[in-house]
Amino acid sequence: MSRGRPLALALLALAALAPPLRAQGERCFLLVNFVGDTGRRIQSPDGVNYFAGGGVRLSCRGTQITMESDSVAAYGGNRVDFVGRVKYRDSTLTLDAERGTYYRDGERFEARGKVRTRNTRSGSTLEGPSLDYFRAVRGVRDSSEVYAIGRPLIRYRDTSPDSATGRAAEPYVIVGDRVRLRGDDRLWSGGNVTVDRSDFHAEGDSLRLDTGAANDGTLIGKALLKGAEADSFAVTGARVDFTLQRREVTRVKAQGEGEAKSRGRTVQGDTVLIELERRRAVRTASWGTSRRGSANADGYDVLGDSVVMETPGQVLREVRAYRAAWVGTAKDSATGERDWIAGDSVLAVFRRRPGGDSARVALDRLDARGAAKTFYRSKPKARRGDDSTAATAKPPSLSYARGREIRLRMTQPDTGEAAVEKVEIRGQVEGVQLEPGRADSARARGVLPAGGAQPALPTGTLAPGGRPPR
Repeated sequence: MSRGRPLALALLALAALAPPLRAQGERCFLLVNFVGDTGRRIQSPDGVNYFAGGGVRLSCRGTQITMESDSVAAYGGNRVDFVGRVKYRDSTLTLDAERGTYYRDGERFEARGKVRTRNTRSGSTLEGPSLDYFRAVRGVRDSSEVYAIGRPLIRYRDTSPDSATGRAAEPYVIVGDRVRLRGDDRLWSGGNVTVDRSDFHAEGDSLRLDTGAANDGTLIGKALLKGAEADSFAVTGARVDFTLQRREVTRVKAQGEGEAKSRGRTVQGDTVLIELERRRAVRTASWGTSRRGSANADGYDVLGDSVVMETPGQVLREVRAYRAAWVGTAKDSATGERDWIAGDSVLAVFRRRPGGDSARVALDRLDARGAAKTFYRSKPKARRGDDSTAATAKPPSLSYARGREIRLRMTQPDTGEAAVEKVEIRGQVEGVQLEPGRADSARARGVLPAGGAQPALPTGTLAPGGRPPR
């Protein structure tokens, strides 16, 4: 200890230029605890510089802050360089690196080369080539901050217990070109960012994550957030916001060509919102102007200025569409025609099919309100004595109707597509029904346009061929 006494006295003299504030969170008042070799003192135009080796250990008086390395160079009263097996410790952080520099003016510690840190309160860790640590200091900054570049690997933990197990939560594994952490619960990252946890994966050009009071996050630029399980959800967009509740993702909102997929169902729009329970989608909504809301659910296409799909337990229960709403069945493989219903609003209700698969559903009814209209095909019923194969081969009758409100009740056997069983129309009822064999002549006379589109409809309502409105 005696060999380091000249350096110790010199550093104490330099630190004395500042008021001797001692509590953690105050400015550092440097003390020398150990010097292996005798230090050298050199006078320079900028002040007095000191150098020492053989193992050096410093501390900040009245705090838990310690700094040590193989050798130290102190320049004036502001900067101290550490070289070889660098260790920094305070009440909230452990840091190891190959090289380090402490700047007293900004209470900043720069670490370079094989940097490893651990937040002793949260357990978060960081590994990378470069890190700047800004200590929380009264009158300078109210929270500690970390800035790292070079695609550091972060295992980011929050202090809340896992909602499923009640035990300490697993970390978010985050990788990005650069990252900034503030306190124990806020993080920003940019440059090809990925986030992984056992239950979800996320990626984007940039990330904001707040596991404190806000308990939410944002991904921007080619953003994706998806569940890890095979039948879970996936949401994409130019921007994706997500909400956390006890670490579970409960709400995801995509903006800018948003799209959500879950169990083979797809919802699209300028904006898409998906609500989750137990990591499963229970409600999905979409809306927009440049890209209207749309959905494809269990073989049915849906359009509207806004669309809502209800899937409790991941079972399709109903789909609602509003403003210029339209719901169509899958196209017939032989004719290209499809059944459809349209109106100011449309409701499609589904029921579970009998059988072992609880997620297997059938269309139960279609309701349209406000300028309602529908086109559907009815297969001929087999008569007594008819061969069943011959009856099935007969072309269907075609029906077109419109009114203020329309309700179609469906029947759907275990095999085959849904068929209209009952039609209810209210208010200014109009319609036409064509029996098998008369549809082609009706189309030729312009009564029924080709493809099952509506006759004499306003421009842009529905195009020939059964296509939905644009």
